[in-house]
Amino acid sequence: MRIGIDLGGTKIEVIALSDEGHELFRKRVDTPRNDYEKTLKAIEGLVLDAEKATGHRGSVGLGIPGTLSPFTGKVKNANSVWLNGQQLDEDLATLLGREVRIANDANCLAVSEATDGSGAGRKTVFAVIIGTGCGSGIALNAEAHAGGNGNAGEWGHNPLPWPDEDEIRFAQEVPCYCGKSGCVETFCSGTGFEEDYFRLSTQRLKGAEIIKLANGGDPVAELALGRYERRLAKALANVVNILDPDVIVFGGGMSNVDRLYQTVPLLLKQWVFGGECETPILKATHGDSSGVRGAAWLWPQGRFTL
Repeated sequence: MRIGIDLGGTKIEVIALSDEGHELFRKRVDTPRNDYEKTLKAIEGLVLDAEKATGHRGSVGLGIPGTLSPFTGKVKNANSVWLNGQQLDEDLATLLGREVRIANDANCLAVSEATDGSGAGRKTVFAVIIGTGCGSGIALNAEAHAGGNGNAGEWGHNPLPWPDEDEIRFAQEVPCYCGKSGCVETFCSGTGFEEDYFRLSTQRLKGAEIIKLANGGDPVAELALGRYERRLAKALANVVNILDPDVIVFGGGMSNVDRLYQTVPLLLKQWVFGGECETPILKATHGDSSGVRGAAWLWPQGRFTL
């Protein structure tokens, strides 16, 4: 049995999967924000709940909004800042009495979709989270690729390529939380989409509300969505030029905008080198469950021993 944990800023979710990938147990609790020790205990409690409910002991994989430094072994780049600088894998291994594998949450999405989702059977899967933030993960042969610095897939914190005058102005006026400006995240996250609509309309609306207006023919909402699609296509063209993945999979709130799967592949061709691009862009099969499922799949079959 595999146990996966998705450690988010507001909730922690556990899932238990059989070796065949069937869901056996699921539960979520609120994240003890800004309290590392309580976070550890919450994870321990969820693992014990899963094992009690199923009657089986399992491997444990954990997805986090950050990564483990390959140099210090400690968490870095986590927007759940109380995790940064902590030896999370070793602390959990001590609590649970077994090795715990940890990966970035977007990498977990990529692993999940590469294993039995929209990227199944594909060698290179580039998975994108376009929600409150904007990140990505890479799965090679259904295994997470973190890179030598632990930064593989940090697509959201590269500059938007080929910016026009309005995008240059946006970058100057809307800095990224990372301390830099012009990051893909400021343009292509759901938050960035909402900000651009506000700049066009002076109205603060949620992404779903803007999409509803666009679907109803509202010209300002349609303008904001068209700009979003163009920016997303440019940012993904950069990925195709460097990695050329076999498939791109969307997760996060903006992944539910169905027209993206028709418009963005066509727009990609304008910026991909050579003008040719048939890379499929697909919605995550497992939706919001992909992250926690991917954490469970950090242990391939037959690799776990108690």
